[in-house]
Amino acid sequence: MFKQLLSGLALICGTITVAADQIGSVSTRFKWLGPNDKIVVEAFDDEDVHGVACYLSRAKTGGISGAVGVAEDTSDASIACRQVGPIRLPEDVRTGKTDGTEVFKKRTSLLFKSMQVVRFFDARRNVLVYLTYSDRIIEGSPKNSISVVPIQPWPGAIPEAKGETAR
Repeated sequence: MFKQLLSGLALICGTITVAADQIGSVSTRFKWLGPNDKIVVEAFDDEDVHGVACYLSRAKTGGISGAVGVAEDTSDASIACRQVGPIRLPEDVRTGKTDGTEVFKKRTSLLFKSMQVVRFFDARRNVLVYLTYSDRIIEGSPKNSISVVPIQPWPGAIPEAKGETAR
């Protein structure tokens, strides 16, 4: 019975699409009990588009509720994505078939709220666009941030096999 309850909770809460590395954090508000409120900086790689890394800063609620994982983080976030190697652009990304694909997701409350990063490809300008926003089952937040990655040639890169583009 307990396993079924945990499985159901996992489905409701969602899972992290990509693991992020915590780069650092700064305290923004002192809490007498439990950890302080913070801004956390995390980095993750786009698993489908090799050569792109994103850095996400987001609010993290502290206190006792934050320490035990029941606090709801605010929807404040910022994102910066950069080319960190030769970009291999899969066909489904290049054609726009996967526009709006979720490349990162982090639970920001015990239930129903998460922060997401989705990717689009602007073929006309040859750039990848990454959008971060917060959603909730009933009502999301209009707070958002974007970052664009111009696809540039990478010094010393060897072109990939047919079906992918290395630039």
